[in-house]
Amino acid sequence: METVANVLVGLVAALHIYILVMEMFLWQKKPGRGLHGFDPEMARATAPMAANQGLYNGFLAAGLVWGLIAADPTGFRVQVFFLCCVVVAGVFGAATANRRILFAQALPGALALAAVLAAR
Repeated sequence: METVANVLVGLVAALHIYILVMEMFLWQKKPGRGLHGFDPEMARATAPMAANQGLYNGFLAAGLVWGLIAADPTGFRVQVFFLCCVVVAGVFGAATANRRILFAQALPGALALAAVLAAR
């Protein structure tokens, strides 16, 4: 079960690296605009906000990677903390921005959190 948990945590970290890239570097390009259906003008107007969000997603990814490489009990505790942050951010994003975030962010985080706790 520990291997499954580590793979899920790694996938959630990879997801947040992907979000970082989309929001910080590709927001005004076709892939980034397509994410929310923005035209070039709206993407340009919202780029600073998106870059800020991307940076926070990078911090979530960094924390999850730290949790994977740190020895226990620190690694376990860090994974639980950052996965809880991912779930809370996903639920908040779904409630305030777009319901898809619940399935794209909160659900993978919750599944990884459940696996980490079950592996303990």
